[in-house]
Amino acid sequence: MARDDETTIFTKILRNEIPCHRVYEDDHVLAFLDINPIARGHTLVIPREPAVTLDQLSAESAAAIGAVLPRIARAVMAATGAKAFNILQNNGAEAHQAVMHVHFHVIPKHADGSGLGIGWKVEKLGDVADLAKAIADAV
Repeated sequence: MARDDETTIFTKILRNEIPCHRVYEDDHVLAFLDINPIARGHTLVIPREPAVTLDQLSAESAAAIGAVLPRIARAVMAATGAKAFNILQNNGAEAHQAVMHVHFHVIPKHADGSGLGIGWKVEKLGDVADLAKAIADAV
């Protein structure tokens, strides 16, 4: 399992070397408010396991995060009054990952427009039977 061998801000938070505004924690997961939020209530959900990207995360930690994400999203919505939200998760610098430790953003979308803005450039699907087979075989 690849590990977050570099000390990141998240490993420092997990070791209680840096304070944070915790909203949830258990044996596998920690959730806390983002210090650079793009909306009121922007919350980060991280595994205690120090994997860099989602594909390197153990099944146990992935399941723990998957189980808690809906609960955190409901809590963020209830606390902020937002009616919509995004879950954002980036893997690798090329995909805009800034902290090299797996993390999920729960970002409420508020009536004032604050929250995540996304541009979605659609590409033609074309003939992808070989691609679908290659992905299925890799699973």
